[in-house]
Amino acid sequence: MSLSIRNLHANIDGKEILKGLNLEIPKGEVHAIMGKNGSGKSTLAKVMAGHPSYAVTEGAVFLDDTPLFEMEEPDQRARAGLFLAFQYPMEIPGVTIANFIRAALQARLPEGEELEAVDYYARLYAKMDALKIPRAFTSRSVNEGFSGGEKKRCEILQMAMLEPTYAVLDETDSGLDIDALKIVSEGVNALRGPNAGMLVITHYQRLLNYIVPDKVHVMVDGRIVKTGEKDLALKLEAEGYDWVEKDLLATV
Repeated sequence: MSLSIRNLHANIDGKEILKGLNLEIPKGEVHAIMGKNGSGKSTLAKVMAGHPSYAVTEGAVFLDDTPLFEMEEPDQRARAGLFLAFQYPMEIPGVTIANFIRAALQARLPEGEELEAVDYYARLYAKMDALKIPRAFTSRSVNEGFSGGEKKRCEILQMAMLEPTYAVLDETDSGLDIDALKIVSEGVNALRGPNAGMLVITHYQRLLNYIVPDKVHVMVDGRIVKTGEKDLALKLEAEGYDWVEKDLLATV
């Protein structure tokens, strides 16, 4: 069982960004995508989540055996087991974290079934303690007035509570200091296991010191052009991406 991306082409305003991308993430594994700005990394995340500005022109994505693009709305894809942690989480004034997560969990239950409040808060507080999130956060509006680290921890809390089958973390390390990065990484690592697959999108190798991937993929111009182990990320950190592009040109 896997998150399978096959020959994916997508554009925005007529400009093609993804140009035949192929990727397979088996359940139980953590894969990382690295690449320069403009290579298509965040576009991939948004296309899978169902962002309306992007048009898929060819290819398919499967969550296990479920065709992702047959589900038109983002909430349908979320209920099917896909989770996206945004690069820039948005603020939702007037909606508390506790109510936001509770509504998301309630939406997954069969019609007429209610989430039990005592059990919900017991589980929520346990996850918050593990992520070192003060319990007072439950009464704050989602991401309103939060630091970068607080926003990312809040998203990891959502992921911990929703327990998705496949999670896509779009530059989760963006804007984090080292302490926040460690805490967020601990939260992600706590969710690793045989029943979940994760895709970590990042510019920098430093995140992968804390979330050690099973595979590292390099994206160039809307395609995966190289795959390796953790040492590939170390080489990219030391030497940049130019050598990847030179190797690519040499094979054309």
